Amino acid sequence: MSHRVAAFQFAPDFMDTTRNVARIENAIATLDAAIGVFPELCSTGYWFRSREELLSLAETADGSFVTMLRDHALARKTILVAGFAERDGDAVYNTAVTVLPDGARHVYRKTHLFAGEKTIFAPGDTGFPVVRHEGLSLGVMICYDWRFPEAARTLALRGADVILHPSALVALPRLWKPVMRTRAFENRVATVTANRTGTEWHGEASLTFHGSSQIVDVNGDVLAETGTDEEGWIAAEIDPTRARRKAFSEWNDIFLDRRPDMYDL
Repeated sequence: MSHRVAAFQFAPDFMDTTRNVARIENAIATLDAAIGVFPELCSTGYWFRSREELLSLAETADGSFVTMLRDHALARKTILVAGFAERDGDAVYNTAVTVLPDGARHVYRKTHLFAGEKTIFAPGDTGFPVVRHEGLSLGVMICYDWRFPEAARTLALRGADVILHPSALVALPRLWKPVMRTRAFENRVATVTANRTGTEWHGEASLTFHGSSQIVDVNGDVLAETGTDEEGWIAAEIDPTRARRKAFSEWNDIFLDRRPDMYDL
């Protein structure tokens, strides 16, 4: 049974949560898919100058942003995945929440922090969980996790059919896009990268995000993609049962052929 998955690309306005949430809600209203994925830190913008600035917008996993996603997931019977700044006690995590059609919420906290994120966010402590819903197994990783094959492999070994990848990538698409195709191919899983676009400024300094969101099938083929500056949904059909067939010939199965005893460091 195939499932329609989608990624929403847009340019969040830095620290304007009211406008960002309104745009996300408008996007959900036009979503025509079983799963909708939004970018990393999509409710707040990305480039925080200080921990104090981050704390002013961070929310708990049952705060207003996640509650909004839950209400829409319940109403539309869809799965929503989005990045936000999660406050838990004194710690703030770069988090992606997965909200299921029954209202259940699952968080993944970014494992591999990028650049200045290390000065304001706590390192993720969730590991790489897989969420299961009605026969579909979902894994999540965030942005810079793309550079670590262990992230996607762990999710695949834990049974993920598709890896959902909220991102705020400043790396050029010629770098990360073929790598995400490789992550799909080497694990036989589908991947959905929802990258943001736009530019954020700190005085004369700027960060530009390169969009180019993509959906990739289990053989590494691109099913849907968009340009660097476009905003809106991309969508494609994926068949999760294909991700569960790790054999590609009568002789070879990419998981059964592994030799963990040879990988000891």
